[in-house]
Amino acid sequence: MKASEADRDRLARFIRRLGEEPDIPPALFKAVESVPRRLFVPPGTEDPYEDLTAPIDCGETMPGAMTAVKLVAALEPEAEQRVLEIGTGSGYVTALLAKIVGHVTTFERYRRLLDAASQRFREIGISNLTPVFEDGREGYRGGSPYHRVIVHAAFPAPPKQFLDQLGIAASLVCAIGPGDGEQTLVRLRKVGSRFEREDLGPIRLQPIAFGKADVL
Repeated sequence: MKASEADRDRLARFIRRLGEEPDIPPALFKAVESVPRRLFVPPGTEDPYEDLTAPIDCGETMPGAMTAVKLVAALEPEAEQRVLEIGTGSGYVTALLAKIVGHVTTFERYRRLLDAASQRFREIGISNLTPVFEDGREGYRGGSPYHRVIVHAAFPAPPKQFLDQLGIAASLVCAIGPGDGEQTLVRLRKVGSRFEREDLGPIRLQPIAFGKADVL
């Protein structure tokens, strides 16, 4: 997908803003530059790099550009890692991760979203991922242990089913808090047989959903 001159200018401004943020690894800068966000945002979006939540198909939403990048940065992704993602959505976060790590397994409960995201991945030549049409609420033990797990949903407490699928020195990023109240984005890092929690800031996500939607 060839970017317009206006989008190239917007990307340049976004990269400059990223340069002012802490803890953005060089590989993530390269991923942002190589993944055309225009392909993932709703038609008619004026600036694909604005940090505003946007509606997508099936009544779902996708995070703004800066939020999406910070979610990826929170995972501390590195080359050769195996990553599990629950909630493909538009596929933008998935694509950024796939540009950095070895392999991404991404679960989505809406067939329409998964098919559209898979088409975008093919269009930009991303093949080191496995899209799965399931809700992913129990993770995927068949691919564990994972180096990183990200769940685009909120839990009332740290989700044991995902923590159990982490490898040595691995980490999970998700939201902790009530579905209708204050939530915190947390990183849970496996240290020996225990987990260290780091609060990364406020966030607002829907509770983990159950079941898959064949019609949508």
